[in-house]
Amino acid sequence: MEEPDQTPRSGADGRSTRWEAHRARRRGEILDAALAAIDEEGPEVGVRRIAERIGAPRSAVYRHFRDRADLDGRIRRRALDSLLAELGPTLEPDGTVLCAIRRSVDAYLGWIAAHPQRYAFLSAGEHGGRSPDTEGTKAVIAHRAGTVFKAVLRALGKDDAGLAVPLASGLVGFVDATVDNWLAGRPDTAASAPLAEFLTRSVWAVLDGNLRALGVQLAPDQRVSALLGD
Repeated sequence: MEEPDQTPRSGADGRSTRWEAHRARRRGEILDAALAAIDEEGPEVGVRRIAERIGAPRSAVYRHFRDRADLDGRIRRRALDSLLAELGPTLEPDGTVLCAIRRSVDAYLGWIAAHPQRYAFLSAGEHGGRSPDTEGTKAVIAHRAGTVFKAVLRALGKDDAGLAVPLASGLVGFVDATVDNWLAGRPDTAASAPLAEFLTRSVWAVLDGNLRALGVQLAPDQRVSALLGD
C-alpha cells in the first residue's frame, strides 16, 4: 500500500503565515490608533472614533477583536507595555540607593505626565475596578523590585525571611494608591516634584525600617553596585 504524502503544503503554509502577519500588523495599527484616540479624547473614546483613525468602518475593528471587552484588554496591555518599557530599566540596580528609588519614581510619574489619559483608562479598568492586566503589571514590577531586594540582602549575608517580595508589593501598592489620590485632585501633572520627593522619602523610610529590623544599617548614599559586589 502506498504511503500517504506527508510533504508539507508550503504554499498554503506560506499564505497562512503571511495572513497571520498581516492580521498582527493590522491589530497593532488599531491598538496604536486607540491609544492615540485615548490620548486626545479621553478613556471613554468610542470604537467608531478609533476606526476613523485607521480609515476603516467600525466593523473592521471587530474583525480583529471579539468584542469591546477584548479590544479594551488589548489596549490596556499595549499601554502597560509602554509603561514597562519606561519603568523596567529603572528597576535595575544602579547608582546610590536613594538615586535608584528616585529614578523609578520619576520614571513612573513621567509616564503618567506624558500619558494622563492612558493612566485614567488603566485606572478605570473593568466594571469600575482595576483590570487583571493592570494588577498583573503591578505584580511584575513588584517581582523585579523584590529580586533586587533579595540580591542586596543575600550580598549582605542576610536571609530575607520571605520579606523581599511582600515588601516590594507593599511599596508598589503604596506608590500606586498615593498617585491615584493625588490625581483625584486634578493637579497639574507637570508640577509633580513635591510628590516625587514625598514618594522617594517614603519608600526609603519603609526600606530603612525593615532593613534595620533585620540588623542592616544602610546609608542612602551607598551605591547599589557596591552592595552587590559588581
